[in-house]
Amino acid sequence: MDSKHIFGGVVSAFLFGFVVLYSSRRREKIKASEKTRTKKKLKSSGNGVCRSNFAGNTDVVIVGAGVAGSALAYALAKLGLEDCLDGSDSQTVFSFAAVHKDGKRSAISYPSNASGRGFHHGRFVQKLREKAASLPNVELEQGTVTSLVEENGSIKEAISAVQRLKSHPTLSVWSWKIIIFHMQIVPIEVPSYSVGLVLEDYNLPYANRAYFILKDTIAIAYPISSKEIRCLVDVPGPQPPSISTGEMASYLKTVVAPQMPPELHNAFICAIDKGNIRTMPNRIMPASSYPTPGAFLIGDSLNMRHSVTGGGMTVGLSDVVLLRDLLRPLNDLSNAASVCKYLESFCVLRKPTAFAINTLASTLHTVFSSSDQDPARKEMKEAFFNYLSLGGVFSDGLMALLSGLNPDPLSLFFHCFAMLAYAVGSLLLPFPTPKRMCIAARLVLVGSGIIFPILKAEGIRATFFPATMPAYYRTPPAQSTDHREAGK
Repeated sequence: MDSKHIFGGVVSAFLFGFVVLYSSRRREKIKASEKTRTKKKLKSSGNGVCRSNFAGNTDVVIVGAGVAGSALAYALAKLGLEDCLDGSDSQTVFSFAAVHKDGKRSAISYPSNASGRGFHHGRFVQKLREKAASLPNVELEQGTVTSLVEENGSIKEAISAVQRLKSHPTLSVWSWKIIIFHMQIVPIEVPSYSVGLVLEDYNLPYANRAYFILKDTIAIAYPISSKEIRCLVDVPGPQPPSISTGEMASYLKTVVAPQMPPELHNAFICAIDKGNIRTMPNRIMPASSYPTPGAFLIGDSLNMRHSVTGGGMTVGLSDVVLLRDLLRPLNDLSNAASVCKYLESFCVLRKPTAFAINTLASTLHTVFSSSDQDPARKEMKEAFFNYLSLGGVFSDGLMALLSGLNPDPLSLFFHCFAMLAYAVGSLLLPFPTPKRMCIAARLVLVGSGIIFPILKAEGIRATFFPATMPAYYRTPPAQSTDHREAGK
């Protein structure tokens, strides 16, 4: 086995070097276009404008009370979110069962005796909101921000249609010194949809275990309560089958159900018959820096990745901790331009963690959503599963990346090309026939074609060489000696 890996690594490295050399000669230099800003003027709707109660004395307004927004509100005011899962019947997950199309299974545990938690998303978000609203210096208001007011290149106000119970919506203008804003300002890619069902009345051979179904259909199943399992099925294409016409139920029963593990099959069919089927688009959007004084992006408004690995909440909460630490030294946010300049370091400091989780999600989905008609892609799927089955540092390393315990870009880079070397070695040994050599070359080309576009989109320099970025060395702006009581 050792000689097989060594030989495969040598051949893979040679082929990879050839691909890089060939590609570099064909690559054209692309000149960076200068960013232009357009100012938008707001027109009065004639319905009147009112100011929120906290308009004049608020340091930070967070628009969006999802996971990142609620956690950030609480983190900026007070530390500690450990009890947000208490009373929600959340379940501890110790391992995953990876199920391959030929029926093979591989048990993958979290490294270093770590564990995950499965829970109802709505219950968790509601608990986060309650925690944030319980603090005296946090005020929660329900509404929809419809537009921003810009003045001299800085965001000063937000127009919000506030929904009030049993009354007509009113307009509210919020004034602040910096706004953490959840919105989408760049195009997003939707390669597939996730179809969600809640499974009940199941009998699992192992408790506290989640499932990765890596067959012709990609699916993940994990416990969210003591009696329920959430199952997410990846449905490729720009539009999923219709739920209202019954096309979705038929698709799930005829295409997906035969690929489910036997212990989940009956519960899966029952969940389809109950009809509580939800769909959501799998959005992919690399993080881009749009420094704007008075405004800041975080959560899904900043960066999105495929949901196949469930890494969105991991990245979002990691960003919350980082932003909290960056804002902690500041007691005066009145100079929006200097604060904006300082917060440019956020995008650089978050890059390694976000890159590792984003890349793993995109790579896993791209590999297993492809057709087996291409022998190279088929070999890549086999190599991925067999690599996980090796256990030890191989599966532990991938699980550490997947869970965010060790989101190191170099570790991800190592495992990706170790899997590629493993696949090439499996093809060329014991005897490298011409056909196998062609498949191996094709495999390297396909693998490089998956990894390098993701690398380019995420930013190679900021990911692997963050210390070379000027924003990496941003220091807090000079602060006023007058400490505002509201910020204490």
